Amino acid sequence: MLVFATFASATAQKKEMAQAKAAIKAGKAAEAEASMRTLLANPDNRSNEKIWLVLFDAVKKQYEDVNEQMYLKQSTDTAKLFEAAYRMFGVLEGLDSVDAQPNENGRVQLKYRRKNAEYLDAYRKNLYTGGSFFLNKQNYQRAFTLFSAYIDCAEQPLFQSYDYTTKDKRLPSAAFYALYSGYRTNDPVATLRYKDLAEADTARLQLTLQYVADTYRAQGDTIGYVSTLEKGFDKNPVSEYFFTHLFDYRFQRGDTTQALTLCDRSLAINAKSKVAMLAKSAVLLTMQHYDECVQLCDAIIALDDSLADAYLNAGLAYFNQAVKIDNAPKHTRAERAKMLEFYRNSLKYMQTYRKLAPTRKDLWAMPLYTIYLNLNMGKEFVEMDAIIKSL
Repeated sequence: MLVFATFASATAQKKEMAQAKAAIKAGKAAEAEASMRTLLANPDNRSNEKIWLVLFDAVKKQYEDVNEQMYLKQSTDTAKLFEAAYRMFGVLEGLDSVDAQPNENGRVQLKYRRKNAEYLDAYRKNLYTGGSFFLNKQNYQRAFTLFSAYIDCAEQPLFQSYDYTTKDKRLPSAAFYALYSGYRTNDPVATLRYKDLAEADTARLQLTLQYVADTYRAQGDTIGYVSTLEKGFDKNPVSEYFFTHLFDYRFQRGDTTQALTLCDRSLAINAKSKVAMLAKSAVLLTMQHYDECVQLCDAIIALDDSLADAYLNAGLAYFNQAVKIDNAPKHTRAERAKMLEFYRNSLKYMQTYRKLAPTRKDLWAMPLYTIYLNLNMGKEFVEMDAIIKSL
């Protein structure tokens, strides 16, 4: 009974393969492909080379049909050409894994590898072009699939003799596009899969590191996020993305020393970077280096008098010094005079900040309230009192 069942199964396979071959000749290659894939879904059939070969003929015929339509300038779906090319690679790579299995004597005798590798090598560029096609169509999942297939050829035993890893100069750009496609689909695994290879694409390195940093941050991977920011900053100290994100990370955690060092490194490259200057003024304010803070804010304002935060930081530098004296249990007449001087100096900055950032009442209302109170500015104090109450 077992022998009969095996014979019947083999006979059914032969019949189905014969029908598939006839379907290919009859222009029904898609049906033939589906039939062969159904056979291969059975693990017992995976080692049958003949099924793989019929499957390849079915996919190849579909590719050729679309290619012919394009050559004759007939209306066709271009995506089908690239999809068929992708499937051709998948089929022959699958056949190669069967071909590479040891025989009953434990020896590997490759029958198809050289011929199939030579055939596919001529079509491999279609994987890259197809990835670009889907990228332009904003079909990022398909774009990733084709770019991934293009890159993975370098690791396939089928193409070992071609040494794509060292000879293919487009691998880094393919890796970048694969990374970008993964990033656009919010797929962290896809985004990070080829990140090391993508970094070899020096023309797009800044974007690569930015997408990788964003992905690590979304995953909550602080170590990956910070190390990527540091790498990006080292490569490009004047990049606002890497500087601002790394500065925010350091500053928000109270690491003022490293935050200040970061600012100085950026300013060493571009002494008039308003972003780095503003960031440094915030650090100096936090470290209570008030005179340096005001001096730097004045330099920022001289460069661009529309930057509200420069007025805020300078105003708070004076305000904090005044409050420190004001909160003391006792102070001399000289100290009170100094306190009022600080409040007056703060006033001009805080009033300008209010004009430039009218919606930030949470930042200017209380300082102005305190200043108006101490400088006996009754009308202004009443207005500010009403604003604070409304908050």
